[in-house]
Amino acid sequence: MEYINYFKRKLKTQQQIGLWVGLADAYGTEIAANAGYDWLLIDGEHAPSDLRTTLSQLQSIAAYPSQAVVRPPIGSVQLIKQLLDIGVQTLLIPMVESVEHAELMVKAVRYPPEGIRGVGAALARATRWNSIPNYYATAHENICLLIQIESVTGLENLDAILQVDGIDGVFIGAVDLSATMGYEGNPNHPEVQAAVVDAIQRIRAAGKAAGILSTQHEVTQKYLDLGTEFVAVGVDTSVLMTSLRELLAKYKADAEVIKTEGGY
Repeated sequence: MEYINYFKRKLKTQQQIGLWVGLADAYGTEIAANAGYDWLLIDGEHAPSDLRTTLSQLQSIAAYPSQAVVRPPIGSVQLIKQLLDIGVQTLLIPMVESVEHAELMVKAVRYPPEGIRGVGAALARATRWNSIPNYYATAHENICLLIQIESVTGLENLDAILQVDGIDGVFIGAVDLSATMGYEGNPNHPEVQAAVVDAIQRIRAAGKAAGILSTQHEVTQKYLDLGTEFVAVGVDTSVLMTSLRELLAKYKADAEVIKTEGGY
């Protein structure tokens, strides 16, 4: 297991292309890692990844250059502690809406006295079971904290949240944002897109890395042209479903080909 967090190291120096991983299976995740994406988002919020399946997916990614990013179902101090101990180095925390929540997440990924992360080196894969010298003193250097802004309230507090020290990047959840703006299921509505573009520009101007997921090429390219540092360009479940239906449609006249824009 590589200790250096190359995702964090590259975050402000080059754009990184990622894939959302929702199959919650180490074999499927390894196929995605083999494909060569810069980062893979192991989703525990809307996909059935739990602590054990996340661990197995981390292990399957470790043999490849792809970097793992993990999204827990909630910004819980206790769950973050467990995820860090099994070797997660980059976290994407969903539904952050306030400075207080952002500050708590920073404390959750750091050991005392700067933070509140629990100490358990002998049990932790992250420390290679207490065999990494000075882990407690250096762990924060390779932990990357990304927070997800995906509501009107979050956008209203964005400038203040961007001032919180210890946040490496901010991810805009356009689908949830569209719902809170009154355009449910329509993240490409002009008003939603204007808010997303404005947010990306504000994030980058504040010296943080900006991130987003987009599965439509023209929209994705727009985000890349804005300089968005980490961009997910697809979802494994959607890619699989679309490909399976397209293959079937070649040989079965009544097969239906449906391309979906999911709520991620």
